[in-house]
Amino acid sequence: MTPLLRQVLSQVDGPDPRINEIVSALVTHLHAFVEEVRPTEREWIAGLDFLIRTGQMCTPDRNEFILLSDMLGLTTAVDDVNHVGPEGMTPSSVEGPFHSPAPARDLGAWISFGPERDRAVPTVVHGRVLDCDGTPLPGALVDLWQANDTGLYDTQDDTQDAGNLRGLFTTDADGRYWFRTIRPSSYPVPTDGTGGELLHAIGRHPMRPAHLHYRVTAAGHRPLTTHVFLAGDPYLGSDAAYAVKDELVCHPRPGTGGWDMDGPYEEIAFDLKLVSLDWKDGQ
Repeated sequence: MTPLLRQVLSQVDGPDPRINEIVSALVTHLHAFVEEVRPTEREWIAGLDFLIRTGQMCTPDRNEFILLSDMLGLTTAVDDVNHVGPEGMTPSSVEGPFHSPAPARDLGAWISFGPERDRAVPTVVHGRVLDCDGTPLPGALVDLWQANDTGLYDTQDDTQDAGNLRGLFTTDADGRYWFRTIRPSSYPVPTDGTGGELLHAIGRHPMRPAHLHYRVTAAGHRPLTTHVFLAGDPYLGSDAAYAVKDELVCHPRPGTGGWDMDGPYEEIAFDLKLVSLDWKDGQ
């Protein structure tokens, strides 16, 4: 430990022990980074400017810091240490920067109301919300959001009405949910800000594999934020957000009828298993 680091750490003595622990660890790792990399003064100022411009990119509908966290795998790393659970639980995944409140919709409702509905493959998404023992959870709230077929969420695209491709559903007595939408497609994360600068600088593509976002809540159970990814997508192995987990990959299949659909369509079936609030690690 350098004399400077020892001096800095000696001054970390606030009333909250957890804050002291976090700040001490952060300072220690940052000083080690400087010792290892030996950045020039110009490089250090450029890094600070990068963070300033990241903050300036943030709006109520876009958080560039979340995007950077995703692009560095940090969001998934934090997610992994916070969401352990019993075998069979549905893994969590990153929320991403584009969640916003969804309109409540009846089971079976369409969530697509724009021109993408005429362009993309109609799709029925259905499944159940269960506990980890397989017991259905009626009355669970299933919050869904996705991008359109050109890779844009409603908050990014002035041509989409607010709430397009979003829905808040309540599971029925058997824990079932279902809705109608379009087949999600792969798309690039925004590259017009510092996140794009970082990807370009380190030689990475900006693509995310096709997916749906879920946020599920049920009384007595841990809230779950996760994705459903489509099997066969070329970017499953190189997701820009490092969010793909094998258990979250689903295989769309040709529609088999019974969902009040006209013409050809696809089905995506996905059950979600939530962890009880009573569960303890090692139980």
